[in-house]
Amino acid sequence: MKQDVIIIGGGPSGLMASIAAATYGADVLLIDKGSKLGRKLAISGGGRCNVTNRMETDHLIAHIPGNGRFMYSPFSVFNNEDIIAFFEGLGIALKEEDRGRMFPVNDKATTVVETLLREVYRLGVTIRTNTHVETIEYVEGAVDYVQLSTGEKLYTSSVIIATGGKSVPHTGSTGDGYPWATKAGHTITDLYPTEVPITSNERFIKNKTLQGLSLRDVHLSVLNHKGKKIKTHDGDMIFTHFGLSGPAVLRCSQYVVKELKKGKTPSIKMEIDLFPNESLEALFQMVLKLMQAAPKKAVKNVLKGFISERMLQFLLERSNIDLNADSQAIAHDELRAFTQECKHFSFEVNGTLSIEKAFVTGGGVSIKEVEPKTMHSKKMHGLYFCGEVLDIHGYTGGYNITVAFSTGYTAGKSAAEQVVHS
Repeated sequence: MKQDVIIIGGGPSGLMASIAAATYGADVLLIDKGSKLGRKLAISGGGRCNVTNRMETDHLIAHIPGNGRFMYSPFSVFNNEDIIAFFEGLGIALKEEDRGRMFPVNDKATTVVETLLREVYRLGVTIRTNTHVETIEYVEGAVDYVQLSTGEKLYTSSVIIATGGKSVPHTGSTGDGYPWATKAGHTITDLYPTEVPITSNERFIKNKTLQGLSLRDVHLSVLNHKGKKIKTHDGDMIFTHFGLSGPAVLRCSQYVVKELKKGKTPSIKMEIDLFPNESLEALFQMVLKLMQAAPKKAVKNVLKGFISERMLQFLLERSNIDLNADSQAIAHDELRAFTQECKHFSFEVNGTLSIEKAFVTGGGVSIKEVEPKTMHSKKMHGLYFCGEVLDIHGYTGGYNITVAFSTGYTAGKSAAEQVVHS
């Protein structure tokens, strides 16, 4: 028996593709090599599942730095507001948090996964878990069948590859889809980690001087090899035993990867601005005023609460200021050096953690070879792509999952319409 649509991969994009294809009348088979569907979804958003982001379309696109413009077409089929309506229609109450992030009211990712699975079953999708795909066979420029590792052949009109990238491999994302895309004539652009912690060999990192210290609402910048800022992100961050992590760091990570590759240098500089809303001069005057108000108090006591204690001690030492000296003993030049450090604390970084440790995979199936309105391959009839297997990536905050749901729905709908109308 020939299957209408076979979807390989039971993550967010694969589940949504299954639902869309079945909704539009196709007989659907969903295959996953794991024992459970939706594993990445179940751990997303810290186990709370950030289902989408409620920003305007142009803002959404701006938060998808990896080929975001491609998403205008899939968003015209199924956008973030459609995602919200879809989940609320299935009985999941959603709430909006900072920066437009949408979460289930009960903060449980498992509810999202269970609800999606219920809908998949209700629509009559056939599910095969613990099923390994060996390859996809193509005949005369079209999909012919999916071959399993057991040798079984599953004949079909359409295949949707929803296998994900190479990040978070314990959820099943191990890059399986790339060889099948290559076999169909597709280009796989360079794969690299994005939304990933950054590593550094600086002495203060190796000595764990600041390990565990969190900074709130800072500006974090990536500098090119000429010392010019190429990207700045605001938000929170944390120092770790290997370097830096936290939301602002994750967002900067892809620029670190690209600049290291472009400059062919072992390290580049990053910079932290602890007081992004104050000018350097205003900050100097603020510090000077504090010092002048208590001339006989030790510097460390005068500036207590100005910034966190460990950071204060670290930056005073970097500025060659004796922590225990009286305020009146500190020269203006030394204070200027200290405020300079507060605004422009720079350090070397040498890379990121591996792609397997990243939240998102950069690179993938070239979008130049995929029809944006249908997610259909330009190289092979009956072949579709959706989700992270594509060369599209966003920042954390609901953007990648929005891409997954949007491209998944678009691919499923298109594949079903192709079969039903043929």
